[in-house]
Amino acid sequence: MGRKKIQITRIMHERNRQVTFTKRKFGLMKKAYELSVLCDCEIALIIFNRSNKLFQYASTDMDKVLLKYTEYNEPHESRTNSDIVEVSGYTLQRVKFKSRIKSQLLFVVI
Repeated sequence: MGRKKIQITRIMHERNRQVTFTKRKFGLMKKAYELSVLCDCEIALIIFNRSNKLFQYASTDMDKVLLKYTEYNEPHESRTNSDIVEVSGYTLQRVKFKSRIKSQLLFVVI
């Protein structure tokens, strides 16, 4: 059985928001580590919390990764929150559409 889907909106209660931040920050860093090991890539992760406290993870030396980033001239993939929401919405619409088509096909076959 899968996990319950949560609505992605700002958590109103300060304590719950802080607990969620701590857990998800660790999860994000763990995923970054896994990606760096599995795909043999360099990763730099920089997080500032609401009170501007810095958290960082780097698969190698952070300064070297950031220097490489600043010297990079070619186009690169860059995403923002709105890009992710847009893609997620499109994916959800596609899944619902496929489900509707599948149910209509089953109806026709029966």
